[in-house]
Amino acid sequence: MPAPLISIVLPAHDQQGQLASCLDSILDQSFGGFEVIVVADPSPDCSAELPHPARDGRVSVLRLNAAVGVGSARNAGAARAEGRYLLFLDSDHLLTPGALLALAERVGAAGQGDRTSPDLLLFGHSRLHAGRVWPGAAADLLAGVGDGEVFELPAHPELLGAPGQVWDRLISRQLWQAAGLALPGGPGFPEGQYEELPVAHRALLAAQRIAVLPQELVQLRRRHTVHPAGSPGSSTFDIFDQYERSFEALEAREGAQALRPYLFTRMVRHYLFVFDLAGCVSRAARPSFFHRAAEHYQRYLPEGYRRPGGREGLKFSLLAGGAYSAFEVAKLSQIARTAVAGRAGRPG
Repeated sequence: MPAPLISIVLPAHDQQGQLASCLDSILDQSFGGFEVIVVADPSPDCSAELPHPARDGRVSVLRLNAAVGVGSARNAGAARAEGRYLLFLDSDHLLTPGALLALAERVGAAGQGDRTSPDLLLFGHSRLHAGRVWPGAAADLLAGVGDGEVFELPAHPELLGAPGQVWDRLISRQLWQAAGLALPGGPGFPEGQYEELPVAHRALLAAQRIAVLPQELVQLRRRHTVHPAGSPGSSTFDIFDQYERSFEALEAREGAQALRPYLFTRMVRHYLFVFDLAGCVSRAARPSFFHRAAEHYQRYLPEGYRRPGGREGLKFSLLAGGAYSAFEVAKLSQIARTAVAGRAGRPG
């Protein structure tokens, strides 16, 4: 039996009861050259009884004998995979109809030896929130890349500014192994929360043939803002370790200085996003988180860096100076102005 084109690695952590519908969206695809590896462990987030779609013959279940996080589950699934490409999904994702066919056509399902086939394919996604569908944060960046173009990262360094996710890209198994991402020997997905960041960045930095498919092929249905399942003992502060790993990979690459501003801007935007997001950083931990972010700002600041303009630039400036109290005052002032504007706009 021929090896599948795509191996889908799917940790069974299912805090929101969405694993069955995720599997349905995969198994209902018109393209059949795939396998699904569901990785389950004994943690409370993984049900002992997997949903009915997991009994499909295209699905294999890998059961681990220790409670691990999403990153370790993905490592185990990738080690079992036989496909030419790896696709890492979570239970709160849905594949859109025709998604796998679109991916297969873009990477050239028949051309296994084709040197023009990408070893990394980035594609679009959408987010379902409060009953509305929103385009993914990287939509504009993907749209700016020429259709059919195959390139290395220096041709489009702005892609380092996209959110560092692994579920909106296909990674060839050859790249996974050659770039040292695979275990044993490579770092794989590290422990802790935000574990996908260094993997997404290492893949971008190491890929020799990158392509873009600006179609929304995955929908994220996350109902809450906290990380879905970090490893035991993980915390929001793991984000600092993950970006340190990303910058370590960047510095090992030729031409790092030209790429550094893009990863730096992504890092700062991510820190500010997490800092402002309800439920991510407790009130007691906010000063410590802010000062850790400020220390990274100074450590990784590119030479001659120009901050964004407007209100975002003010946030960058306050973070750069470690001005925690001024940052909090500015945030409260903005909330007050928004509330006043909202009341003024209401009909009398």
